[in-house]
Amino acid sequence: MKIDVFNHVFPKAFFDRYISGGGGGKDIGKRVVNIPVAVDLDHRFRVMDEFGDFRQVITLPTPPLEVFAPPHVSPDVARAANDGLAELVLKHPDRFIAFAASLPLNNFDACFREAERAIDELGARGVMLYSNAAGVALDAPELKPLFAEMARRDLPIWLHPIRDASFADYQTEAQSLYEIWWTFGWPYETSVAMARLVFSGVFDRHPGIKIITHHMGGMVPYFEGRVGHGWDQLGKRTSDKDYASLLKSMKKRPVEYFHQFYADTALFGATAATRCGLDFFGADHVLFATDMPFDPAPGLYARETIRIIDGLDITSDERDRIYYRNAMKLLNLAAVK
Repeated sequence: MKIDVFNHVFPKAFFDRYISGGGGGKDIGKRVVNIPVAVDLDHRFRVMDEFGDFRQVITLPTPPLEVFAPPHVSPDVARAANDGLAELVLKHPDRFIAFAASLPLNNFDACFREAERAIDELGARGVMLYSNAAGVALDAPELKPLFAEMARRDLPIWLHPIRDASFADYQTEAQSLYEIWWTFGWPYETSVAMARLVFSGVFDRHPGIKIITHHMGGMVPYFEGRVGHGWDQLGKRTSDKDYASLLKSMKKRPVEYFHQFYADTALFGATAATRCGLDFFGADHVLFATDMPFDPAPGLYARETIRIIDGLDITSDERDRIYYRNAMKLLNLAAVK
């Protein structure tokens, strides 16, 4: 069995109402409007059939809801999205084993209410956050109750990167060129969000909190030396803030908190990166994911990811943990038949 824990689908009614006419905006909005597997279930299921007993935990694709919905509208858009995802799980339990709820991240009060509704009424197995909430860092005080509630419920948070071309690569330019905002910007955004959560104390407040980072934790595994010995010297490079006191107040080395994140295998067929991430996070904290439907050809990422995992020098037990057992444990799922 394989449980694809981080992939994306548009409920048809949601796509028709909010996305198909270009409502998702430019950049990533341009990308998602023309991917059949994102909305055509017959097409998607044909792709999934290639991989045998293959189930998915579904999430909404980018862009975030706040891109096309102002704060007074985004709660209704989130409701429509989560109602649609829940309906897909109900109608196709042999394909979609669970879903993570989308939240109106430009309306913090509504975020908490929609998370409660989606979990209690619709059966969501967690929530998806982006690496920033409409430009606000995830360690903002307004989001603390949401993290506390997810920790109390023992349900995970899916962490998805977001950034667009308006975030320039250089201060003298108006926008990012060559889609650098996506290729390098998204792993950076993931890593920054992880760091802000670590240094804001989220793991000290909630030691058992479950956060699944997309794309194998962004840059973090590759930069283990900087995250480790480099951040052990926090404060020695900074003149205007007392980071040395912050470092002393933390219960663990910074790098140890980063090991507490979970990471998925959605790396677009990168063998070396998969090994690097597995070495950093360990077999108990790595979950199989494909990022479907953003392949350049349908099923390519799943095919390549499975090839890589099957070729790793790991035990069959570790491979099973990555493919499905970690997901079942993390999402508190009953045995899948």
